[in-house]
Amino acid sequence: MLHGDITGRIIGCAMKVHSTLGNGFQEVIYQRALAIEMNSDGLVFRREMEMPIFYKGTDIGTRRVDFFVEEKIMVELKALIKLEEVHIAQAMNYCQAYNLPIGLLINFGAKSLEFKRIYNVNHPDNKDYKKKNL
Repeated sequence: MLHGDITGRIIGCAMKVHSTLGNGFQEVIYQRALAIEMNSDGLVFRREMEMPIFYKGTDIGTRRVDFFVEEKIMVELKALIKLEEVHIAQAMNYCQAYNLPIGLLINFGAKSLEFKRIYNVNHPDNKDYKKKNL
């Protein structure tokens, strides 16, 4: 799995946060706690990094990603009772717009931590993933 070591560490940090705080807080609280855990784990990241969105080579705006980890992985956080397809689609769109091979969608709002690895099937690093999952 592409960057499985890094995504595994991020998910482990998120599990520590969720087991300590539980659900019911605002997203920003989980974001701050996750930053502390990832820092303790030695992960290099930028928080609320503004990234450009391009359409056919034209810069059409920006979007802040909750975390950009190890210069490779976009992490989008939610604090919702349940993740919906629209949230997964949003994370997929971000991976494609940022031209990243993989991202994580993490939801702290459910009783149990929810997370999804999001693959940009159009990224060249995922050509094997695309073949296996079509």
